[in-house]
Parts: sequence; structure tokens; C-alpha cells
Amino acid sequence: MRRADLGDADCGIAQALGVLGDWWTFLIVREIAGGTTRFDAVQRELGVSRRALTERLAGLVEHGVLVRRPYSTRPPRHDYLLTAKGEALLPVLVALQDWGTRHVMGDGTLTATATAGSAEARRMHHLVGRRLPELVLARDDGGSEPPAVPDRWTVLYLFPGAFAPGTQGVPPGWGEIPGAVGCTLESRTYADRHDRFRALGAEVRGVSTQRPDQLRAFAAHARLPYPLLSDQDGRLAAGLLLPTFRAGGVDRLKRLTLLVDPRAVVRAVQFPVTDPAGSVDEMLDEVRRRTVS
Repeated sequence: MRRADLGDADCGIAQALGVLGDWWTFLIVREIAGGTTRFDAVQRELGVSRRALTERLAGLVEHGVLVRRPYSTRPPRHDYLLTAKGEALLPVLVALQDWGTRHVMGDGTLTATATAGSAEARRMHHLVGRRLPELVLARDDGGSEPPAVPDRWTVLYLFPGAFAPGTQGVPPGWGEIPGAVGCTLESRTYADRHDRFRALGAEVRGVSTQRPDQLRAFAAHARLPYPLLSDQDGRLAAGLLLPTFRAGGVDRLKRLTLLVDPRAVVRAVQFPVTDPAGSVDEMLDEVRRRTVS
């Protein structure tokens, strides 16, 4: 079957497949979203032939999904970067990751956590030594910043969702989803220990896929002394292949904590997090081991 035969001009699925083509293309977008932006590095990570990679990169540039940015003139070399059109694909990658984890590698059960020996846990612990992708997230106060504070150690705790009393954000059946409950306790425990983290030279940041206004309402209610960041477009989730689940029509991050060094490199991972409050003291000890000589 030819690609043009997949559907008529009014079918968005067929038209999208006409751009994305095959599974290699999705994996290429995945690598670029994660910060692997140069031809040789993408080819090395995927093991795809140079000819196939050349063809697919050219197609993605032609369709406006990627843009080429030169970093060498002799010989000519380029970084491949996502355009706004390309970044709009990231929720698709997050959904594919969630579907594959839940329905292909799992038994279909909806959960906001994982087992210690799961594929998700192995994938997260392999983040140690990896630099965070270069991106900026919206803060709850209306500003924006990268997920890791430049030139500082950063404790980046990712959570499914925290809601101020009286808001309409709590999804139906939230309390019955394993691992979903505990975000308020975790956030307030980090608030209680905030001065201790800063005394050790570490900043605290919380991240969820909630909108900035939802995070603002919760941060005000909980009186948090540190910013909350919104990954509502899935840029961080797609870039790091973070574990997610879907509840209330929204892709949500499973509970996970990263310790990131001043060069934005991941140095420690907590996942799964089964004790939201206890994990804060464990992370405080981890920071102390790395910053106190």
C-alpha cells in the first residue's frame, strides 16, 4: 500500500502518517527531543543506516517538523532542532510511551507508580550521568526557567498532581489510583526542609503537568517557599522518557525525584517513590553526601 492510499485528504491520521512515515521517524523525534541533535549521535543511538537517517531527517525538515542549525562550516555540519510544529508532537510521544508501558509491557492496570524491577524503573535509573535537555518551563508565578537551576545543585521532584481545596482539578477516582495520593504531603515536607537543602547549596523545584494557574493556587495554599514548574506540553516528559499515566483526560507524571548537579547532569534518581515524606529525608541525606566534604 502506498502512503497516499492510507486515507483521504480529510483524515488527520492519514495526513499525519504521511509526514511521520514509519517507526524510525518517531524514534528520531524522540532522540532530538532528548537533546541528541547531531547526525552522528542520532545514528549511533538508533543504529539506523546513514542513508535511512538522511532521508528521514530531510523529510522532517521539508515538512517543518525540524530545522537545521549549522554548528560547523568546514565541513558543513548541523544540529537538528524541533520547531513549534515538531514540539506539538511531544504529547504523541508521551501517549505512545504510556500506552506501550501500560498495555504492551504491562497488564493494562492504571497506576501512578511502578515496581522496583520494572522497565520504567530501569529506564529512570539509567538517567544517571545524563544531561537534562535544554528547555524552559513555566513557573507558577508567571515566570519561566530551566528545570535545573544554573550553577546550583537542584532537587527536582516530579509529582502527579496537587490541588488546592475548592478547585475543580482533582480527577474522578484519584484516591483509587495506586501512587497518586501524597503530593501535598511531599510538597509540604520539601517546604519544611527547604532551608536545610539551601544550606547545603541545593535548590528545590517541583514539576507536574498541571497548568501554571493550578500550580499557583496550590503553591499559595501550601505556602511553598520554592517554585513549581509546569510541563503541561510534555517537553520534559518526552525528552527524558519519564513515566506517565493518564487520569482526568490529562497525561500526568509518576512520582519521581532527580538530583541534578550544577552542570545540569543527573547524579541520583529516586524511583519508584513509595514514601513521599520519607523520600525527602533520603534525598536530603543524598545531597549532604555529595556537597559536604
